[in-house]
Amino acid sequence: MQRYFLTKEAFKGETVTLPSDVVHHIGTVLRQGPGYEMVLLDGTGVEYACVVTSLEKKSGEAKVMSSRQATTELPIEVTLAYALPKGDKVELVAQKATELGVHHLLLFESTRSVAKWDGKKAPKKVERIQKIMQEAAEQSYRAVVPTCTYISPKELQQKIDGYDAVVIAYEESAKEGEQSAFAQLLTQLKPKQRVLVITGPEGGFDVNEINQWTQAGATACAFGPRILRSETAPLYALSAISFALELNRSYENG
Repeated sequence: MQRYFLTKEAFKGETVTLPSDVVHHIGTVLRQGPGYEMVLLDGTGVEYACVVTSLEKKSGEAKVMSSRQATTELPIEVTLAYALPKGDKVELVAQKATELGVHHLLLFESTRSVAKWDGKKAPKKVERIQKIMQEAAEQSYRAVVPTCTYISPKELQQKIDGYDAVVIAYEESAKEGEQSAFAQLLTQLKPKQRVLVITGPEGGFDVNEINQWTQAGATACAFGPRILRSETAPLYALSAISFALELNRSYENG
């Protein structure tokens, strides 16, 4: 069943006014009309089962038949701080991280980031990534569209204190054979906590960055014994979090 994200304000009663892009998709792409059933979402985690009641060329309405709280979101709020990589890797990570349950994506330039975003072009790039994340959220049956924000290293530093746990993917920890810190953290996480995962660019993090973040309360971790690419590390972390908090605990309880 097709899913569309609308604004929270769109759901004020039993009748929902459909935005033009949704009208176009239903009528032109899907070639459907009144009577078409779909799921509309308000972006806060609530799903609405709806049926199209009217559909014109640029306007349409739907009736809400029922609503429920979605069960497809991670039990914790995960923010990914991703140091800018080369090329279009950031778009791949944004898409896949959305599928894996990330709630917020923070993009920043680390000391070793080769890619640099011009301040004037950054908003356009963020807008494109936000669109990719919305499409991925609809496709993967998410009930919340993750946010994407471009921040400075200083702003990232200031955010660390606001999380229940902060993990840094650090290749030097892997080289030194450390393999327990991330696993231990996963066993300690509890529903509704806020977690920040910081992953680096192709050249990894500078030791000064690591020292600043760990002094602020973050934990440098190895993601297994192997060195992961910049686009692999964030997806590994999200997959591990999903397994620990969803699949593994469901298995233990069931």
